[in-house]
Amino acid sequence: MLNKESDNIVYSSTVIDFVTVAVEFCAFLENGEIASREKWIDKMLKLLPLMYIKASLLPQTVEINDESPETFVKEEDYTRVSATVSSIMGEEDVYLDVFVEDMKYSERPVSAFVSENIADIYQDVRNFVSVYQYGLTDQMNDALLVCQQNFQAYWGQKLINVLRPLHSVLYHSEEKDNLLETDLNEEDLWD
Repeated sequence: MLNKESDNIVYSSTVIDFVTVAVEFCAFLENGEIASREKWIDKMLKLLPLMYIKASLLPQTVEINDESPETFVKEEDYTRVSATVSSIMGEEDVYLDVFVEDMKYSERPVSAFVSENIADIYQDVRNFVSVYQYGLTDQMNDALLVCQQNFQAYWGQKLINVLRPLHSVLYHSEEKDNLLETDLNEEDLWD
């Protein structure tokens, strides 16, 4: 009976919706083509909130197998994603974060990196997607459980934390551009 229930869960519309967004997120990060910073951030600011919502809607499940699901993301994959994001973000990669464990023991804000947080999210989501691609229901169920637990305890908060600096970089730089254009237009009016 449990196997039939897990079939229903792993193929439910909420799980399929999450898988769809997760696959797009992973594919975007794995794409060798580097977009401009603005385009990259714009895409992330669309994918990340959607992935958060879809992950928060995942149904509860229970472990079927005794062993943990296989992991697929190697250190080289993690490093490649982190380095790519770091090169795209440039000097904007580092930001101050108050929602980290180290903050409890510090009187000063703690530095965090967009690239590291994105790579951490990628690692968990990619491991889930990779197990899901095999189509083995019991393993898919357990990978869903691990992904959901890690979302609640770990990468969900990282996702939320990284939205703030991405939003700031995208819209603060547009704001500066708009101010420059406004200044030029106002000067032209007085000539």
